Amino acid sequence: MGASLRHFFVRSCCFCCEDNEPEEKSPILSETLQYFNREAKRRRAEETNLWSEPLDKSHMERDDDRDLYNLLQRRAKTRRGSQGYRRLSIDIHGKRQVRRDVQERWKMILENLGFHAEAESLLTVSSNCSYASLRHPAATRTLLNTLHHETSVFDRKDAPPERYLFVLDRLLILDAAEDFVGKARLYYPKEEESQDEVEAEPENTTPILVAQTNRPIPGEEEEELEDESVEMDDDVFMSKSME
Repeated sequence: MGASLRHFFVRSCCFCCEDNEPEEKSPILSETLQYFNREAKRRRAEETNLWSEPLDKSHMERDDDRDLYNLLQRRAKTRRGSQGYRRLSIDIHGKRQVRRDVQERWKMILENLGFHAEAESLLTVSSNCSYASLRHPAATRTLLNTLHHETSVFDRKDAPPERYLFVLDRLLILDAAEDFVGKARLYYPKEEESQDEVEAEPENTTPILVAQTNRPIPGEEEEELEDESVEMDDDVFMSKSME
């Protein structure tokens, strides 16, 4: 009788432990999955937006980062599918495309140097990077300024994106930074100032009074753009419905 009672209590305790064990592990598992999910979303956001200064989590230190961040915030508060949402999406796409074009130039040069398989990883920069991790901070800054002033790999006239300091530091470790700068000079030479002057808009010689009467009313130009977008959407809809 005593043995059977002990056996009964042992089985009961085991069942209790088995029932409680998933409840203890499930919160830990859930928090771990949430963490990896947040990290994956953060990496995708950084890769999509290509922040010029990835260490600035507020995205307020640089003008271009601040502009893109504000556009994203405004679109998040705008009704999806509205005309305002579409216009913001177009502006966001344009700013992202400028950054992607710069990255594509870097990728092309890296592949030309033989880094076909390593180009993506060499160009990957996240907010987990730190300036303290740079092995050659002074040399990378010098090379970045050289690329900015002596080539056209960057589109903007202001300071070049800080993210490429980390790329150049990796190339210095691989002893390929000078070769990269040489290729950049070859494939993307600095644009001549004379071309900028030729492409500059001619000086307006129209009388001031006439120029003011021909100037569109504030808001009218935006309405025309909205009408064009609506017409384009209608044409796409009609073409698809006819198929």
